[in-house]
Amino acid sequence: MRLPPRTADALLAGLVLLLVTVWTLISGWHAHESAPRAALGWALVLAGCGALALRRRWPVAVAVATLLACVAYYPHSAQDGPLLIAFALALYTTAAEGRFAAAVALAAVTLLAVGLGEARQAPGHRQIDGTALAMLAGWLISLVAVGRAQRTRTAYLHEVEQRALAAEREQEARARQSATEERLRIARELHDVLGHTVSLINVQSGAALHRLAKRPDPEAALVTATEALTAVRTTSKDALRELRATLGVLRGADEAAPTAPPASGLALLGDLIARARAAGLDVRTRVTGTPVPLPPPVDLAAYRIVQESLTNVTRHSATTSVTVSLAWEAATGTVRLRIADGGGRASGPTAADTVAGSGDSGSSDSASGGSWSGETKSAGTGSRETGSAGSAGSAGSAGSGNAGTGIRGMAERARALGGTLTAGPADGGGFVVEARLPTTLTPQEGTPA
Repeated sequence: MRLPPRTADALLAGLVLLLVTVWTLISGWHAHESAPRAALGWALVLAGCGALALRRRWPVAVAVATLLACVAYYPHSAQDGPLLIAFALALYTTAAEGRFAAAVALAAVTLLAVGLGEARQAPGHRQIDGTALAMLAGWLISLVAVGRAQRTRTAYLHEVEQRALAAEREQEARARQSATEERLRIARELHDVLGHTVSLINVQSGAALHRLAKRPDPEAALVTATEALTAVRTTSKDALRELRATLGVLRGADEAAPTAPPASGLALLGDLIARARAAGLDVRTRVTGTPVPLPPPVDLAAYRIVQESLTNVTRHSATTSVTVSLAWEAATGTVRLRIADGGGRASGPTAADTVAGSGDSGSSDSASGGSWSGETKSAGTGSRETGSAGSAGSAGSAGSGNAGTGIRGMAERARALGGTLTAGPADGGGFVVEARLPTTLTPQEGTPA
């Protein structure tokens, strides 16, 4: 336990006073002087040692006071005690507190005063010879040098402490930033998985209810219900698989980042398109170039971009025609994704409201291009946003526009991996989402997207 500075200085002053007093009494046991001179001598000892209690508060003033006490004490006292110890400590403190120029000046004044005083003495009355004067000079220089070194060491230790505190604060800030990025990443994953799955289940169940309403025959109704429930079960099973994989990467702050391959990727693109077709979308695929293995973050990001685009077509588009293009560009080391729907949005029913594009007129059922036709979705979709351009990259889920969803979420995925993403109306109508992702990653880009 370290004492407060003022308490430590007062204690040091008391110890020095005790040392000087005991030394003076022992060395001056046989010395004889008058009572006034003895009283003056002891008063100077008390003043010189007592001033050390303020040595760190006023270092220069204390050094001057102890020097003056020594100047007055030694010529007039017969005791000749070690009061110079008080001045030595005061001189050291002056240098240690950063008053280097003042310490040098005091040391020089002391040496000159002693030298001039001895020079004025008669040849047989000198107290200090040349050797002793040289030793005094070395002693004064040593005190100033040691004080200066202590000052430098103190400044260095303070700087090291500040750097350690800054490093600790930076580490805490990085930990908070990593936690925030992890939460955003998981939020994007959950949004993509749940948004896509719930949209498909909503469309499939709505279409089944509409068919059941138009087909009162029990056998036909049973077939329709079986088909709808099978599609819902498949979709929900895939959603549970992806949710387990997403939640499985949750980890403590001291655990390493997950390195297992993602639960979704372009290898599962066929299943994704099959579910979209089962929900009523007419999805066409185009692949050019030679596929290459992708890093897990890129593979997952590419899958999520296609998934989010198909989800937004299901929710917001008035068409069911979608083209998913995948171009492997070896020359640039990128894979290009292009998701384009077949027409812009209208203020009327969306693809999720009327599968395969028929209205509420109750037209007869007919199959067209492998999609449902003439089946009106059941109630519960009226809150879906309508009337704005775009579908494949519509902003957010259900028009929420929150950060990390829709176009912004897809763009963040691409940007985090060093890629790009653009979304907007196509020249010939419809809406296009186009992304370019690198097929290789640098270590800085290798974090989960």
